[in-house]
Amino acid sequence: MTDAEFLTATRSFYDAVADDYADRFRDDLTARPLERAVLGTFAALVGDGTVADLGCGPGRTTARLASLGLSVFGLDLSASMLAIARRENPDLRFEQGSMLDLDLPDGGLAGVLCWYSSIHTPVERLPGLFAEFHRVLAPGGTLLLGFQVGDAPRRYDNPWGHAVSLDFLRRRPEDMARLLTEAGFALYSRTVREPDEALGESVPQAFLLARRPGTPSAS
Repeated sequence: MTDAEFLTATRSFYDAVADDYADRFRDDLTARPLERAVLGTFAALVGDGTVADLGCGPGRTTARLASLGLSVFGLDLSASMLAIARRENPDLRFEQGSMLDLDLPDGGLAGVLCWYSSIHTPVERLPGLFAEFHRVLAPGGTLLLGFQVGDAPRRYDNPWGHAVSLDFLRRRPEDMARLLTEAGFALYSRTVREPDEALGESVPQAFLLARRPGTPSAS
């Protein structure tokens, strides 16, 4: 599958399901204390500087980071998701684009959040994705990845009655940590939470914090 093919498939899927997705996951973080703690740790590590929420969807996590005092903007492939994000968060900035080819300067970000948004990127494209994250982060900058743990993808067909389908790729934390290291990152922490049946989960959830080595330049 070419980059254009999987990007088109991902964009089409989320354009179709945006309203239902936003309603279904409106209060998703409320029942996830560990996720809130991980995001809080990320915010503390970032401190000052600009943060990009890449694959921001309807902007709920972007808004969470803003509430923690971060200067953050969101980016997503889906115009329909971005319309919801802009409507619900008129004071925040949201842009359309691809994580694989960011229209951002080298070393311009203090933080990158990739919160369950690398899960549609084929494994062979992950080295390029992480290299792009490394490029846009300043020395000392922080990256947070969230993803489901596993080997087999989960395929969603016709969600909420929409005639679209997409694979949600699961990963092994040790594989993701290795790829981050190969891309030049230093792993800061690795957190794995067991599945919560009350949330309808069947697999663990993983959160990797990594940093681009170096000392932040004085502002």
